Amino acid sequence: MCTCFYFLLFPIFTPFLFQAFIKPLPLYFPRFFPVYLFPCLLYTSPMFITLEGPEGSGKTSHIPYLVEYLREKGHIVFPTREPGGTIIGEQIREVIHDLKNVEMHPRTETLLYQAARAQIVEQVIKPRLADGEIVISDRYYDSTIAYQGYGHQQDLEQVRGLVKYATGGLVPDLTILLDVDVEEGLKRKKKDNEWNRLDAYTVEFHQRVRAGYLEMVKAEPSRWVVVDAGQKWENVQEELRKLIIERLKK
Repeated sequence: MCTCFYFLLFPIFTPFLFQAFIKPLPLYFPRFFPVYLFPCLLYTSPMFITLEGPEGSGKTSHIPYLVEYLREKGHIVFPTREPGGTIIGEQIREVIHDLKNVEMHPRTETLLYQAARAQIVEQVIKPRLADGEIVISDRYYDSTIAYQGYGHQQDLEQVRGLVKYATGGLVPDLTILLDVDVEEGLKRKKKDNEWNRLDAYTVEFHQRVRAGYLEMVKAEPSRWVVVDAGQKWENVQEELRKLIIERLKK
């Protein structure tokens, strides 16, 4: 009788037991503990990580492997991208990147990015962080400051104001700049057959974007870390893993 009663109540109380006792357990196990065999033991602390960089820096190729690595370590990780990451955002992405839209004005471009960003922040990023997950985004608002601000040479304070409105003031905990020579990066993009409307801007535009990123690094050194993306892919991946794990330990 008692045993049957216990099994009836077990599904009701399991979520509370998980939050209070089970979820923190991987903190006390050694690294080799196979948490992937026991999904209920996954543990993480919320952190918002963004990868930034000029075209061809390799951000997109690194994120799936970072996510897999962190999950193997027992963290709950959600990858996303900008523009995109939501049904609305992906539609906006197509409009922004379409090579046919050559008449798009820089202000139009800037506002479209903010529309997509506002949606993903409220629909995806904030809820995931509230649930205690690690969110890794392929680009975020720093891209707007670099591309639409420095690249298009628009008023930086106006651009920052739009960005703050779109994000609700949500700032990443860690931003990693994958820095690469502009011409080398553009060569990589052409090889990958991923050429879009922004890639087609002049080399001078992309030089201003890279310079803008480096200015932002100087302005917020506690948030930014620079990784040389010109080295071998495997070396970059290893450096990214070390950086993120070190930050998660703090």
